[in-house]
Amino acid sequence: MSSPPNSEQLADDSLTPERGGISRRKLLGTAGVTAAVVGAAGAGALAGRAAAAANDSSEIHSPVPFRGERQAGIITPQQDRMHLCAFDVTTDSREDVVAMLREWTRMAERMTAAEETVPHGAVGLNPDAPPSDTGEALGLPASALTLTIGFAPSFFIKDGKDRFGIADRKPAALVDLPKFPNETMDPARCGGDICVQACANDPQVAVHAIRNLARVAFGTAAVRYSQLGFGRTSSTTREQSTPRNLFGFKDGTRNLKAEDTDKLNQHVWVPSSDGPDWLTGGTYLITRRIRMRIENWDRTALLEQERVIGRHKGSGAPIGYPEEFDEPDLATRKSDGDPLIDVDAHVRLASAEELGGIEILRRGYNFTDGSDGFGHLDAGLFFIAFVRNPLTHFVPMQAQLARLDALNEYITHTGTAVFACPPGLRENDPSAYWGSTLFG
Repeated sequence: MSSPPNSEQLADDSLTPERGGISRRKLLGTAGVTAAVVGAAGAGALAGRAAAAANDSSEIHSPVPFRGERQAGIITPQQDRMHLCAFDVTTDSREDVVAMLREWTRMAERMTAAEETVPHGAVGLNPDAPPSDTGEALGLPASALTLTIGFAPSFFIKDGKDRFGIADRKPAALVDLPKFPNETMDPARCGGDICVQACANDPQVAVHAIRNLARVAFGTAAVRYSQLGFGRTSSTTREQSTPRNLFGFKDGTRNLKAEDTDKLNQHVWVPSSDGPDWLTGGTYLITRRIRMRIENWDRTALLEQERVIGRHKGSGAPIGYPEEFDEPDLATRKSDGDPLIDVDAHVRLASAEELGGIEILRRGYNFTDGSDGFGHLDAGLFFIAFVRNPLTHFVPMQAQLARLDALNEYITHTGTAVFACPPGLRENDPSAYWGSTLFG
């Protein structure tokens, strides 16, 4: 660990395609179909594809395996774009819900392999019927698309009713989060029965995936809300550099990484001892839509911004340290006796040292949703965390931040949800589908 500099130095430091399928690329060539750009992702989609095209890395364009021990989209190298959608189930029929989950699984496996939802789906085999694929992803590579599903408390019991005969399988830790200070929650941006997180390096690929899942869910589930995100705000592998949030600071420097196997087992994956059996090997997904008071922040002096965060804005290093990944000694004090990193600095309060060893896997994104009608940007951080247990790994952290964090002057939480994410689907098992461990 690097030693912190003295106070004088501190003053100077400012800164695999499915068998039998036809790929979208092949279909484009054989059918002469041009790639359509629908308005759902707008200019962001064009910019995202331009950025992807400028990078020859096969990792950006290649498919991510859909099946495996864990669901993809958790410790997968974090992609640059996200479209998360929460659905309300609109039926009490268990059979219809299972049928939808089976169809979603088939479609998801194809789309993550750069296939259409069904063969020839966009051009259609019957011109008098709607096509089975909306078509806006024709000709686009897989773009590392991952689709991750989770089930909310209301999926098991809603309004006191056990709609699908699975109330006894609801995990004890799967409960709505308590109310915290500094929240202005919009009910229309909270909850939902099922969520699907789509991440990709091309926003149009992610939007296409959610759009088609929502399309076939008609009559069984309906979109409650969705959120587009750009510019990842964390890294999930050691090979990725640390990105920046809309406050301009590097975000997620101390995030858990895919290589941290022991820590992931301790803090992210649900062990058999936690129960229930169907969730063993899975995890919990927590969302927080955090609106940033961008205009207030932009008028704040640099030294105050750095004090609030606890890091130097340019390097990302902890206050008083030269390098981003230096581990700060939170007990270190300046010559005047004050802590080197303030007692209410965000990095201190969110640290494992201050939380009894608690760590989480962050996977958030920047967002901007226009303005609020009063001349302020509706922008911020769509925070996503994966944890072993929301009650023991997230609630204590958020409770401390909500009470003490200096950052609260510049943010407010406007949406939230919690979901249980089952383990991955077994390879070479056609009977396995999203939720098959739950429904049996």
